[in-house]
Amino acid sequence: MEANSRDTGRLPAAFLTPGSSSFMDFLSEHQPELLPGRRSLPPVQGALEAPHGTTIVAVTFPGGVVLAGDRRATMGNVIAQRDIEKVFPADEYSAVGIAGTAGIAVEMVKLFQLELEHFEKVEGVQLSLEGKANRLSTMIRSNLGMAMQGLAVVPLFAGYDVDREKGRIFSYDVTGGRSEEHGFAATGSGSIFARGAMKKLYRDDLSENEATTLVVQALYDAADDDSATGGPDVARRIYPIVTVITEDGFRRLTEDESSEIARSVLERRLEQPDGPRAALL
Repeated sequence: MEANSRDTGRLPAAFLTPGSSSFMDFLSEHQPELLPGRRSLPPVQGALEAPHGTTIVAVTFPGGVVLAGDRRATMGNVIAQRDIEKVFPADEYSAVGIAGTAGIAVEMVKLFQLELEHFEKVEGVQLSLEGKANRLSTMIRSNLGMAMQGLAVVPLFAGYDVDREKGRIFSYDVTGGRSEEHGFAATGSGSIFARGAMKKLYRDDLSENEATTLVVQALYDAADDDSATGGPDVARRIYPIVTVITEDGFRRLTEDESSEIARSVLERRLEQPDGPRAALL
């Protein structure tokens, strides 16, 4: 399938043959070894240490959805990276937050982005949000063999449904099982603490600003109890990645916007360490 770069300039026949609108199907047919789940791994003794990323949270509000993630990647008891990016746009109206084995997760996101772009170019229309969620489920399921060897990927998918005119959130397990979450969701090692914070702070009439504040508060609570989750790092100017998806499309908050929210949360917590509901207001 590799392009001839010597002199003809012609694409291989595989690129010129009509086929499926799925880029994964195209790779499966012509070069399956490029798919992450098709790669064979050497036998290993004990657990394989690789950088892992956590924690991802999402919250819906009237008019859209917020997807956010902390910046820490760990490898065992070591901080492997302090400023990793875990939230990526999938297309104009959706985004993916990754938890699990960082390297494979990032590769899966890139393949998912290409899958959606390929479908749109072949079919001339975008997949529905439900269809995108199903495609991601298939990709996670294809990685099951590697997940059984400790290289699992468990993302959180969120987007604005242009047909239903609202934000939606989908969570997954390592087998590709998909569930739609209502209101809020979290994944990763700090998810239990983040979910507890969101359960107390969430309400269905949040404004966009309140929703972005809520996800940062949830990540702060997760970092407070989970060593694999990184809280706002004022000294290094490392703040959570916060994205908003509405009818206007995907938007990532700037560093100044994220830092302002993080600092306001930190100031409130210094005043009220237990983090009461009033901290959201």
